[in-house]
Amino acid sequence: MKGVSMFDIKELFSGKKPLVGLDIGSSSLKLVEIEETQTGFVLNRYCQIPLLKGVIMDGVPAEQEELTAAIKEIFKQSGCRRKGIVTSLSGQSVIVKKVSLANMEETELRDLIRDEATKYLPFDSMEGVSFDFQILGGSEFNPNLMDVLLVAAKKDIIESYTEAVKNAGLNLSILDVDTFAIETMYEQNYDFEEDDAIVIINIGASVTNINVVKNGVSLFTRDFALGGNSVTEAIQSGLSLTFEEAEQMKIEGKGGSETTESAFRENLLAYADPLCQEIERSVDYFRSTYGGGSIKYALLSGGGAKLLGIADALTQRLNIPTELANPFRKIGLNEKNIDPSFMERIGPAAAVGVGLALRRWGDK
Repeated sequence: MKGVSMFDIKELFSGKKPLVGLDIGSSSLKLVEIEETQTGFVLNRYCQIPLLKGVIMDGVPAEQEELTAAIKEIFKQSGCRRKGIVTSLSGQSVIVKKVSLANMEETELRDLIRDEATKYLPFDSMEGVSFDFQILGGSEFNPNLMDVLLVAAKKDIIESYTEAVKNAGLNLSILDVDTFAIETMYEQNYDFEEDDAIVIINIGASVTNINVVKNGVSLFTRDFALGGNSVTEAIQSGLSLTFEEAEQMKIEGKGGSETTESAFRENLLAYADPLCQEIERSVDYFRSTYGGGSIKYALLSGGGAKLLGIADALTQRLNIPTELANPFRKIGLNEKNIDPSFMERIGPAAAVGVGLALRRWGDK
């Protein structure tokens, strides 16, 4: 599955020019430009800049002018000339739900969902809501039913992203979902067998996305409002550091005195425990609800994946081998524009942007 091309946005714009991925997070913007060559995909351009706190709140642009200014700045710094943007929703701004419905054609299904969506989605009315769906295939439990993945968001949220991009002189061509963008990154970079189930854990600054994937299909997704910033704030409070010092300590294990470094190592798991506990709860819920006890391994992505020791901690807690995702495992680098050592350092933090940049016109 390539992710959901949400809300038919791509139909609003003419042409089939190359697109660029723009990961709009709560703490940064990341621009990713990927070329498709005869020998495979190549990362041609990568740029990231910080985003002021409060510009994005709960996955929604709260300061649209500031977001537009940041988008203009990242395009200026990167030198990117593409105009078509692929970005994504996350957290509370988007609803993702799998349902089982009677077998029918796609056109009939769209009419049914439009007329009866309030049965399946947490909205009193669909008047101010846009939706899309993906038919996943026949239900495992009933041959007369098919599994359908529904994705929905309020139109005013979609419009806020569209306006911010448009005011920067660009076009919002595809609006994806963080969870599915990372799935696209995974499918491009990793080999997997048909029966392999893996869990992708994307730890952003303020939101963590969980996605259990099997044979190119999402079996289970969940977002929750804890991320890397919550760990940084715990370290900041526990060691009386500034936020910046705590962020450095979280990733490098140093940045303060020998005493604070020692205290950090002793209390690392305690600082990260609320986040790890919520991840563990999500995986346990999947196992108990879907009978999916045989998860092969877990991949960690997002900036929060760089937290010292978190992969080992989750390996123990989940009883699943856990490793950091490599978004460039099968994607080449244009070393004229890209510093390989820098890309190696940021690694998992680029996962959403890479997944967005891999999207092409006509994907579904």
